[in-house]
Amino acid sequence: MIRIIVKEMMKACASPTRRASTEIAKKLVAMYPKSLQDVIEGDVVGQGYHSLVKQIQARIENVKRSTSPVLQKRKLGGSDDTDEITPEKRPSVQDTYGCIKWDMKFLPVTETLETQQEKKERMKILSEQTSFSHEEVKTLMNCTYYSQRKAINSGADMQTIIEEWPFLFQPIGMIVHFEELTGVPLKETFLTSLEKKGKRLLDFLKNTCADKSKRVLEAVIKLRMQRGQLKGCSKDVKDMMLLLLSYFDEKEETLFHYVDETCLAKEVHVESLPVTPCIIVCGSSCFASRLFMLSIDQKVVNDQITDFISAICLMLGSYYCLNIHYPLELGSTLEFLQRCFFNINPEKGTKVEKTKKKTLHVNPRVLTLIADLSDHEWRQTV
Repeated sequence: MIRIIVKEMMKACASPTRRASTEIAKKLVAMYPKSLQDVIEGDVVGQGYHSLVKQIQARIENVKRSTSPVLQKRKLGGSDDTDEITPEKRPSVQDTYGCIKWDMKFLPVTETLETQQEKKERMKILSEQTSFSHEEVKTLMNCTYYSQRKAINSGADMQTIIEEWPFLFQPIGMIVHFEELTGVPLKETFLTSLEKKGKRLLDFLKNTCADKSKRVLEAVIKLRMQRGQLKGCSKDVKDMMLLLLSYFDEKEETLFHYVDETCLAKEVHVESLPVTPCIIVCGSSCFASRLFMLSIDQKVVNDQITDFISAICLMLGSYYCLNIHYPLELGSTLEFLQRCFFNINPEKGTKVEKTKKKTLHVNPRVLTLIADLSDHEWRQTV
């Protein structure tokens, strides 16, 4: 189908633009959504037509390559078909990616700077207590969202944010802030997505991908040995995360840092940690650990995370709440999680740290996995 479409396109124009490919893909998906739309378990990825655009563009480049061996590099700003963003605007675009309330110009009508400060001080007191009212903390976090965003967006250093907003690094506070920021319930969305898509993805990675990729097969064998007879949702999530890293050939050490089971937060060698959010595993493997920590900017911000799912939610939430870009070494894994398990699906843009390369609307490696997974599901039903 792609070959036929491109052949007809190139009859009308020898070098179709990406904009033309996008328009054609958009119309095709509108006509045949069940066959062509980018979907995982009923959830549309992006605008639903980006993988089709990718295939059409790849075919166009292949056809052009055979007749034009020397390709000219497109000049920046020389075509209305480019999505280039000026260097000054790019950081703020990445920071606001996927957010609905990134900044607040005005205080809530019921609040003043004095009441914001009082509530912030109240939360500092509560954070030092062994027991407190969860509902009170949720209310206080919600009421002070304005001040939290002002502190983060002004570029306050991590130590200051930890001291001023301690609950922001605990599930109870992160969940409130994340939902205000993105409109997405953090842990609830992840758990719902796991129930809908987790088993299918895990089966696909363990079987189909392991048959095709030696790297994934080696990861499957290693995980089987580490996991042993352990069962349960949390164990499946650990399998899924580690296999995703293998599938995308991304660095496990950028996401997980292993320490001794009895290691305390103050004993962690923070200089060996990445600056981006990192899950510290207290044990020789994710399966052996009963305690996790979260580090950001080489600082341990939470040393009492007792389950793996909460650790993943806090890690992903930190990227959004604290304006942190995905590192290149984890770009595909994190975008797949973001789009398919946390349902943050912007039409365009990326949260991956900027490079000189032009950024596509949706990571092509993520699209490939989505397309392969959809094809696998279709074949299973035939």
